[in-house]
Amino acid sequence: MRKVISKDGTQIAYDQSGEGLPIILVVGAFNDHSTGTPLAAQLSEHFTVFNYDRRGRGESGDTAPYAIEQEIEDLAALIAEAGGSSSVFGYSSGAILSLKAKAAGLALTRLALYDPPFLLDDGFPQRAQEISVRLTELISSGRRGDAVELFQREIVGIPPEIVAQMRHAPFRPELEHIAPTLVYEATLLGDMPVLAQQLPSITVPTLVISGGNNQERMRSARKPSQTPFPMRCIAPCKVRRTISFRLFWLLCWRSSLPARTAGSQARLLGSGYQGRFHTCRAAFIYGGEECTSG
Repeated sequence: MRKVISKDGTQIAYDQSGEGLPIILVVGAFNDHSTGTPLAAQLSEHFTVFNYDRRGRGESGDTAPYAIEQEIEDLAALIAEAGGSSSVFGYSSGAILSLKAKAAGLALTRLALYDPPFLLDDGFPQRAQEISVRLTELISSGRRGDAVELFQREIVGIPPEIVAQMRHAPFRPELEHIAPTLVYEATLLGDMPVLAQQLPSITVPTLVISGGNNQERMRSARKPSQTPFPMRCIAPCKVRRTISFRLFWLLCWRSSLPARTAGSQARLLGSGYQGRFHTCRAAFIYGGEECTSG
């Protein structure tokens, strides 16, 4: 992997593939760049794709103490490598980080966000801050497995009996290895009230995509009392239609790619991501052109 140096001196590792307009892939909790590899392979036919390890993961370095601003600086370094501006695809907490980065003034031209955890009600941000402290204590005492399970139960919402079953899963060592970064994830989620105040400043074309299990949460995000997002429309759809055509439409908006090429790439993206993200129930677009239901 290539390396770029962030503002605080931390090395950030990334894969670069393809040629064309740049796009940066930002993954979520328990993930490194390998999560974005299938999508990167599909997009690289027409885009320059930057698929990176967030700090503390994979081949990237880390510098304590953690601050959200550090991760925004990491993205700034990647944007500089991309030529000074870029689109972004953010997954889960990576979507929240992408919004924070845009609100901080980074040159992100378009945002595509899959399953962003817009969690503002029921005191969740405060609980996330408290869980961040508990995670830090568990990691410091060498109890990475307990940190993984705490995050799975209290942040992800996995039932305790399922969490117990997952203790012997073949991927459990990988989860424990990446456990220190769960503090970063909880810190991001605890900062949601600040992001809510920053959102009106984000005016670039933005696509928000909800997976099937998050349908109710995304519907509630349309209510002004729940989340101050200027939603343009809701379009029931399957993942082949959203992750493929709608994501590609967003990234190619006013680009020079011919329609035939766009349609072909849309089909490729659909086949590439169908197995990973399953069924998508709703897509919201704001800041840009109106979308049509599909």
